[in-house]
Amino acid sequence: MEEVSEKVVTEENKKDAFLGIDIGSVSCKFVLMDSDGNILSSVFLRNRGSPIESAKAGMAELRENIEKSENLHEYAIRCCGTTGSARYLTKAIVGADLAKTEIIAHAVAAQTIYPDVRTILEIGGQDSKIILLRDGIIIDFAMNSICAAGTGSFLDHQAARLGIDIENFGDYAIKSKNPVSIAGRCTVFAESDMIHKQNAGYTKEDIIAGL
Repeated sequence: MEEVSEKVVTEENKKDAFLGIDIGSVSCKFVLMDSDGNILSSVFLRNRGSPIESAKAGMAELRENIEKSENLHEYAIRCCGTTGSARYLTKAIVGADLAKTEIIAHAVAAQTIYPDVRTILEIGGQDSKIILLRDGIIIDFAMNSICAAGTGSFLDHQAARLGIDIENFGDYAIKSKNPVSIAGRCTVFAESDMIHKQNAGYTKEDIIAGL
């Protein structure tokens, strides 16, 4: 009976994989993809104020995912890119090939999913951005980095104060029947206004929708 030889996976015949790392002010994300854009593995961590430790922890968890997987050993990481507020620091730590701004990363990612996209709104941990595109080219962008109003860290804080997971904010907002107007010029005023609205009897759904 003829024996079927098992294919030996070597570095030369491994499939191509690409690693993207986003280290922001609040969280860090790691995504491993194949050459067709399929996600092979991903990691999400809160950075707890230490992007360096988060980068190390994320890489360790990704490595563990690869070791536990039945087929990820067939892939080799051919290129690694970083983005986020700590992109250059992360690039140096992990030995990445390139670092790109969040604006470029958002534009490329959005167009991959929605080729005709023209406007991108991003709420980050330390700032918020609007990015305008025409024919796949970034023509303008603006950032709010002066005040914490409208940023992810502010929303995180308000979610904790309301006793709600930030992941469920959207679910609460879409259930609102009467969104209230919340002072949005300053986080101090916004929080005071939220407390006033709570004391006035407005629901969490209406307050979150107002945010």
